Amino acid sequence: MRAAGLIFSNIHDASIPELTTRRTMASIPFGGRYRLIDFALSNMVNSGITKVGVITHYNYQSLLDHIGNGKDWDLARRNGGIKILPPFITAYDNAVAGKLYSTRLEALMGVMNFIDHCTEEALVLSDCDVICNVDLSRALAEHERNDADITLITATVDTAEQELDAKAQVPTFDEQGRLIDIDVYSGQTGRVEICSDILIVRRTYLQRVLAEAITHGRTSFYRDIVYRNLGRDRFFVTRYDGFFARVNSIESYFGCSMRLLDHDSRVNLFYRRNQPIYTKVRNSAPTRYLPGASVKNSLIADGCVIEGTVENSILFRGVHVGKGTVIKNSILMQDTYTGDHVRLGCVITDKDVVIKNDRELCGHETLPFYISKGQTV
Repeated sequence: MRAAGLIFSNIHDASIPELTTRRTMASIPFGGRYRLIDFALSNMVNSGITKVGVITHYNYQSLLDHIGNGKDWDLARRNGGIKILPPFITAYDNAVAGKLYSTRLEALMGVMNFIDHCTEEALVLSDCDVICNVDLSRALAEHERNDADITLITATVDTAEQELDAKAQVPTFDEQGRLIDIDVYSGQTGRVEICSDILIVRRTYLQRVLAEAITHGRTSFYRDIVYRNLGRDRFFVTRYDGFFARVNSIESYFGCSMRLLDHDSRVNLFYRRNQPIYTKVRNSAPTRYLPGASVKNSLIADGCVIEGTVENSILFRGVHVGKGTVIKNSILMQDTYTGDHVRLGCVITDKDVVIKNDRELCGHETLPFYISKGQTV
């Protein structure tokens, strides 16, 4: 089945304001060298989707810098490729007059022109707050076999590892995968199966429900489209059983990142069924480990200089760790500089942070200490 992709880059920005003040959710750095949008883009490219629209809102300069012309994802194409879709391109698209969109459904109303010009039978819709490596080609085959209008991809979350919020949708379905009911998360503990917010939608069906939504002033995709049409339209569910994490707070960002230090989790995410996660290529020198350096159970990107101790941490490109410095359980983003004899524990530094000599900063796993972009401590 031929499909195009649509990625929502901004609709969850309010969930993690610390990291989205100057960037979109889609361009939040993750895992040492990636951005969150890399997972949605790679899922699509690995499944043969070569036409992808990225719906933007505001603060998307860093997203444009990261994506470029899409060549790192093999999306620099004359036909199809990657397209940045600013909000409400024309007066016709501006269904919510006087304001920018705030929901998934309103965002889709704003890109009706893109949807109408697609010739593919299906559209894959993906948020950027989820981290996973999904085989969309298998999901598309199930969608076609079921003659479905919408196929929801679900994932199982262990609430002991990650806290869920009220935005999570919990589906109920029968043995054939037909959706019976859908409700918001209400505090269940243990292993909970939720919607991953990756959906496959029949294009003609999406065009029809969007036209109805514009006419009746509807705003919620799950409430006004899925729940309203349960039992009448063909809605199905397919399961994803690999690594899954959702970034819905600074605490969850820290927890999701720390899960990458587990070997099995890392392999399950980045090397699942020969489906690589692509990102922007940056040619940097290898990391230098100078005399006195000690690194244990950490992810270290290229271009770093390490003179101190790093344990259970993630260092992005270009980080400098000074002499006698001890970094534990922390995330240091690109070009962070730490002086000599610094001690960090459960700290997140944004890009271009400078920490002077003899500083000691400490947070906790449930409340990491965050330093915003460009700050000097």
